[in-house]
Amino acid sequence: MKIAFLSTFYPFRGGIAQFNASLYRALEQEHDVRAFTFTRQYPELLFPGETQMVTESDTVDKISSTQVLDTINPLSYFKTATAINAWEPDLLVMKYWMSFFGPSLGTVAKRMKPRTKVITVLDNVIPHEKRIIDRPFTSYFLNQNDGFVAMSDAVRDDLLSLNPRSKKVIRLEHPVYDHFGSKPTRDEAHEQLKLDKDKKTILFFGFIRKYKGLDLLIEAFDGLDESYQLVIAGECYGSFDEYAARIERAQFKKNIHTFNTYITDEQVPLFFAAADTCVLPYRSATQSGITSIALHFEVPIIATDTGGLKEIVKHDETGLIVNEVKPEAIRDMIQTFFKTGRRAAFVEGIKALKDEMSWENFGKKIIAFYRQL
Repeated sequence: MKIAFLSTFYPFRGGIAQFNASLYRALEQEHDVRAFTFTRQYPELLFPGETQMVTESDTVDKISSTQVLDTINPLSYFKTATAINAWEPDLLVMKYWMSFFGPSLGTVAKRMKPRTKVITVLDNVIPHEKRIIDRPFTSYFLNQNDGFVAMSDAVRDDLLSLNPRSKKVIRLEHPVYDHFGSKPTRDEAHEQLKLDKDKKTILFFGFIRKYKGLDLLIEAFDGLDESYQLVIAGECYGSFDEYAARIERAQFKKNIHTFNTYITDEQVPLFFAAADTCVLPYRSATQSGITSIALHFEVPIIATDTGGLKEIVKHDETGLIVNEVKPEAIRDMIQTFFKTGRRAAFVEGIKALKDEMSWENFGKKIIAFYRQL
């Protein structure tokens, strides 16, 4: 079977590229897969991070891909469709996470020949940070697909609310990331990161955006005693000034360790090896790739009850769910986690869950879904 995969691949970096590379490797075990990617993913003006591209410090899976799609050049939409059609794939797989991509990916999908079915893996349908373009761009895109993979119940519900005719949808869990390799010991990680190994270590990991609630976690941390330390690891999309000001006002600010930069794949194991728990204090969510990284490293998660987070963070099995998106509730659950001493039990729960969430199983379920279309 021939599968065209149009999305973010090397030389682009980030969580989407990592997801796509892992799925590509799973699909290529039994199928002929060809990757197509962007010449320009975002205009630099619209990209809030340091860089979209792989740097020398990144360790990545260098998937060979055809760079052809420029998201702001409509002529490239037709060029991309022509290139994919010339290969005559049975299936086109894409990934969709924000409405900005609606016109480009939607036009490519619309121009596929009848023999090619189109399935999109949906991270989001209704974005966390809403814009006027969201509904028209997303509606246009959704109408060009034959089927969808929803990564959470919340995403599936959003899809059906926006496009009630989208009956061809399956719900799959985000597979566990497994490309980071082994992690060092807790003491080794604390030494390299210059942390206090005798303190209870809380990790906030990933791109810093308003909806992810880092400000809530900093406020929650401010009510904890001196036996805790907070590690903030990730590049801020936008200004970090608000968070820096909150940290400066914190009672035990010396116990807040900030790594405000893009965390490379080589560095990722250090942070999760150091962590006793990974906290996701999100104001809103559909699903999160951070949960998959935490599960890979067998780090229990404390997450707010938003979107699809509780579908993967099984309360009292693989971590804890905070019922209210408030600093006080987050603080109480952090204290509960350490007081009850359930970490070892949560790790065992994570190990059992990991066996079900492989990339191979994920890929096989997509192919089974394709055969039903």
